[in-house]
Amino acid sequence: MTAFAGYDEELRAFLEELLRFDTTDGGELAAQRWLREQFESFGFETYEWVADADELAAHPSFPDDPAEIETVARPSVAGVVELGDPEAGPTIVLNGHVDVVPATESAWDTDPFEPTWNGSEVTARGAADMKSGLAVAVFVARHLAEVGEFDGRIVVESVAGEEEGGIGAAAAALSNPYPFDRDAAIVTEPTELDVVTAVEGSVMMELRLEGRSAHAATRWRGESVLPHFETIRRAFAELEAEREERVTHPLYEEFPIKWPVSFGTVQAGNWASAVPDELVAQVRIGVAPGETVADVEAEFRERLESVAEESEWLSEHPPEFERFSIQFESAEVDPEEPVVGAVQAAAAAAGLEREPRGATYGADSRHYEEAGIPTVLFGPGSIEQAHFPNETIDFEDVLTAGSVLVDAVERFCRENQR
Repeated sequence: MTAFAGYDEELRAFLEELLRFDTTDGGELAAQRWLREQFESFGFETYEWVADADELAAHPSFPDDPAEIETVARPSVAGVVELGDPEAGPTIVLNGHVDVVPATESAWDTDPFEPTWNGSEVTARGAADMKSGLAVAVFVARHLAEVGEFDGRIVVESVAGEEEGGIGAAAAALSNPYPFDRDAAIVTEPTELDVVTAVEGSVMMELRLEGRSAHAATRWRGESVLPHFETIRRAFAELEAEREERVTHPLYEEFPIKWPVSFGTVQAGNWASAVPDELVAQVRIGVAPGETVADVEAEFRERLESVAEESEWLSEHPPEFERFSIQFESAEVDPEEPVVGAVQAAAAAAGLEREPRGATYGADSRHYEEAGIPTVLFGPGSIEQAHFPNETIDFEDVLTAGSVLVDAVERFCRENQR
């Protein structure tokens, strides 16, 4: 048994309490207050920040209108542990988000905000994504505060609004909330204990089509939007296939669809006995590491314009195609970065031979990478459990992640003295 496993019961209790907080829909405040109290009780120096909506609105990932970005009463908090001479060693951030997606209770077998144990597995909203990873980060810092004999600084961050584009992390990246620089970061997302060095981005677009209404009994007098939408959908599917062949990345060849295009919502018409004369559809388009949101948006916009040019109706009634919600830039860290090597070496020492992998989801790592902070993902749990009913994680993997992260942080700090 590793030394970190000695926290088994205490970490379980901490995680259970954290899982009981309903942190959906901007409701992080109570949990963040509790976490700050815990940080203080562990002897951590604490920091707190609230994102500036105006500052985020100027960032390309967020809506242009600050009123569309909810930041009020949504603090992010951090606990800092300083070891030896902190100025003589590096500063490493262990980052996790406290917010979770909503849970439809009727789809769950248990109360999503009351942790339920089945052997070593615990079920609750946020168990995998990613309160277990956040709890692990806290106890890694606590353990090293007690036994660490090296110079350096560990920052444990609990950020708000990751599911809404990374509100807390973006704010921390844009305006450093600490009086010291950050040398590297580990985001403890559920990676199945894999070392993830690349995350996919996405561009969220809204398509609007205009037709002409008519009574269903004389539908030939109208112009239905549905055939036009189907033509556009097929054109986007063809472009998706083209991009699968053309846009390559060594960490993504294992995925059956590397850069998926998915129409998530389609709303058309307003009466069953009328020709549908309006349609609104929202689509998520994958962005490969190395691409930008703007470049991918332009590629799909060009394909849409090509479709419109071939249609007399769409030429006279051009489709609208605009961004909505949050945009996720892709991100990638150089696998030669010391923080990546430290996590890989620690994983190998624990019997986990892990080559760097890519992930098809977005993460807060992109904000830190953009700020020049090398960032890798490593944590317990599976993304396949994230956002699902009966979200579950094996606590044994939580303990394993903790042991690996203790080793990784110590390796990174010892090998990167100033």
